[in-house]
Parts: sequence; structure tokens; C-alpha cells
Amino acid sequence: MIDKTVSLAKAAALVKSGDILSLGGMNLYRRPVAFVRELLKTDARDLTLLCFTASYESDLLIGARRVKTIRTCYCGLEAFGLAPMFTALATRGDLHLIEESEASLAFGLRATLAGVGFMPGQGWIGTDMLKVRPDVKVIDDPYTGKPVVAFPALTCDVAIIHAPIADRFGNARLSGNLAVDQELSLVGQRVIVTAEEIVDELDAPIQLSGISVTAVVHAPRGAWPTSCYPNYPLDGEEILRYIDACAAEKFDSYVSELLSKG
Repeated sequence: MIDKTVSLAKAAALVKSGDILSLGGMNLYRRPVAFVRELLKTDARDLTLLCFTASYESDLLIGARRVKTIRTCYCGLEAFGLAPMFTALATRGDLHLIEESEASLAFGLRATLAGVGFMPGQGWIGTDMLKVRPDVKVIDDPYTGKPVVAFPALTCDVAIIHAPIADRFGNARLSGNLAVDQELSLVGQRVIVTAEEIVDELDAPIQLSGISVTAVVHAPRGAWPTSCYPNYPLDGEEILRYIDACAAEKFDSYVSELLSKG
């Protein structure tokens, strides 16, 4: 049993320029915002974001020009609309988009977990997704003879997951919506857990095994302004303040203020 607790700064230093970075949580729930704030203080850039869904935390990295490529099926702020910096940079062609869907991401992660190069599914049959992703192949099912899509395996260099509670060894309880965080913790080459609370040893139920975790960080309110059930709800006023700042072309000022608080 190894004590894996480190500072937020040391954890952020595990992300290198050019890495494939996955951010856990879902939409505006349990996003690793404190980690992203710390990452913005480093020189890491040219990142590829691989997220099942991307939201506020991803938009901060995109607006700060740290992201070169994004792979996700959604980048937005739920009822507050699309993520503003993502929308602006993607519209101008300043952000490389690799089109994904829930199916391609889920099957890609499953392929890696199974130790194979692809996972077959029917998710894109009859759609135009195959036209924008020529790297995704259609093959014949050897048993039925029917066409299936061969979704390529997906992995990441670093996966960041925020949890309500974890222990010093990396075991964590996610409480509620698991998103694909369990899968990310198994495919990531380096896995960092930030937690609202860290205890000496976590009792069952354990939803994230510490075996694959590289580092654990104590980060109270580490998901704010997104929510972290049962600790605190979404801060809608802060999300609106962010949107207003982006609309007024004051993104840099907003980030500077955010980092000064962190």
C-alpha cells in the first residue's frame, strides 16, 4: 500500500505538452476544475482533449490555447448553451475537431479494456459520420455477414478524475453519476484523482480502484463551479459570469482572476 498523495502542483506537472488528456465527470457535474486551474499555471500545451463530454473545465483550456485537438461528442454548458470558447475557436477553424459520438467513445474505450484494436458496433451505420471519419472502417461481421463499424481503440496519457472522497492509496467513491470515470482510470497511462476529502483508508463501496491511480490530491471544492454531489450544487451565477466575460472578450481577465483565487 503506497501513499500516493501529492500537491496539486506536482500532479499538474505530470501533464506534458502534446499529451492526450481525459477529464472525468459529466457535463456540469464533478469536473476536475481545480486541476485545470493548476494546469493553466504550467507550460503544457498542444494537448488533445479526449472527453466523453466536455464542459466548463475544457473550455478554460481551449480558450487559453492549450488544446490543439478535441475528441468529444459534446462541448457545452447544458442549459446555459454551448461552451463559448470552444464555439468561437471551432468556428474560426483554430481548433482541430475529431468527430466522435457516444458510441465511438464508448466502444473505443471498451476496445482498449479488452486489449484489442477495435470494438464492433452498429452505431454509425447509415449516417454521415463515416464520411468525416475515414479512419473508421466498416467490416463484415464474420458470423452474420452483416456490416458493422470497427471503432478504433482509445487511450490517453493522463486521466483526471474528481471524487467526493478518496483515500491515500487512490481508492475513491464517486457518489452518483459515474460517467465513464471507471473506464478512464483503467485506460489512462497516468491517473490522477482529486478529492474533496481524503481519508486514511476508504471503506466499501469503492467505485474507483487505487491500483491504477498514479497520484491523489486533496482539492476541497475542486469541481466548483460545477457540482459535486453530495457536497455542493452547481453555481449557475458563476457559469453566467463566465459566459458574460467570454461574450465581452474578457476571457483572459476572467482566467487571471480565477487563477489568483486558486
